Amino acid sequence: MRQQAVATQMIDDERVRVTRFDFMPGAETGWHRHTMDYVITAITDCQMRLELPDGSVSDVTVPAGTTYRRDEGVEHNVINAADTPMSFVEVELK
Repeated sequence: MRQQAVATQMIDDERVRVTRFDFMPGAETGWHRHTMDYVITAITDCQMRLELPDGSVSDVTVPAGTTYRRDEGVEHNVINAADTPMSFVEVELK
């Protein structure tokens, strides 16, 4: 069993939920399905390993200071595939 990423809720109001995720090397979010559209902003370089429901695995690098956006419905487990800690902020749009 992998160590869990630390999720720190920063804002949760009627419009957005903002959460910071901090991962030690090898830590994971655990399987989850996004119920809202969301934007991720990388605080550190993020070497993410994404486990997907069909059994496939995808490695993605998100450089520090960059962002990406996804629609609700995404289901995955996010793992820190690097040998250094990684952090990002997720903004969910209500």
